[in-house]
Amino acid sequence: MTAPTITEPQLALVRNAADAALAVLPTSRALTVGAPVAASGGMLTTGQAITARFSGAATGEVVVVVGQDLADALKESPLGELDLTAAVRPALEAASRVFGPTVLDPGQLMEPAVALSAIAAKDNAVAVPLLDTGEVRAVLALALSPWPSDGAPAGMATRSSSGAAPMRGGLDMLHDVEMEVSAELGRTRMSVRELLSLSPGAIVELDRAAGSPADLLVNGRLVARGEVVVIDENFGIRITEIVAPGSERE
Repeated sequence: MTAPTITEPQLALVRNAADAALAVLPTSRALTVGAPVAASGGMLTTGQAITARFSGAATGEVVVVVGQDLADALKESPLGELDLTAAVRPALEAASRVFGPTVLDPGQLMEPAVALSAIAAKDNAVAVPLLDTGEVRAVLALALSPWPSDGAPAGMATRSSSGAAPMRGGLDMLHDVEMEVSAELGRTRMSVRELLSLSPGAIVELDRAAGSPADLLVNGRLVARGEVVVIDENFGIRITEIVAPGSERE
């Protein structure tokens, strides 16, 4: 792998971006930041890649490739299959914000070789291997248009590349992944004709008796039941029952 042609101050920004991403990236191993190199499609061919464009103080594209262990852990979570893009998004945001306030698009899941090849086709695309005892386990790749000038502030690294975090596996690596939590009072079925006839003041009867517990769902999967309470003028749920995995339909 050849070195990228951007300047050393710009490479320092890339290293900071890799440190920032690694600080919030779910991993099963204690990874370290390797030396930046020119991006190429063959850096890591297993696992999954998420690519996203960003704009604001800087404009460009960022790619994070994670190992198959994280993809499998998300797919086989006790809470049901979780969204890999949502799990990796904090790392994408952390990397882009090293260059200043930015807005990140929703991101796209891709095969690693395809995502890395696409960003490698851009001018001065840089990739940083994330290593486990010298072996590439994940990759961060960046392409900016244009790259910041040499006088641009280098941001702040949030995790030293030499710091060793404890190895995590299975559900442990998902502890910091954010998920959507919602409460459901009940459901019903209606015909299209009935839906079109709704107007302000209409009452829709649900399939649950008054006073029955509400369902607490995580990413659409039932995990608990509880009673509705009011907390500082906001609704809340007081948990009365934890639903064991596999018993949601009982």
